[in-house]
Amino acid sequence: MIWSLIVGALIGIIAGAITKKGSSMGWIANILAGLVGSFVGQALLGTWGPSLAGMALIPSIVGAVIVVAVVSFVLSKMN
Repeated sequence: MIWSLIVGALIGIIAGAITKKGSSMGWIANILAGLVGSFVGQALLGTWGPSLAGMALIPSIVGAVIVVAVVSFVLSKMN
């Protein structure tokens, strides 16, 4: 469980850095983006590539980038 949170946070941090939105996200948002992104990425792309804490890293990062981009877009439209 704790490894999943740590890996989720790392995936969220990487996704935030790729999308340039990481500075506005906190730790909890990074963890959520990583965990939700992992689910989305593995659902769309499968579980290929290296795996850590039960998460395929490459599809998880791609999924987290999608999640961060969509959430950022929706939040920008609300303001």
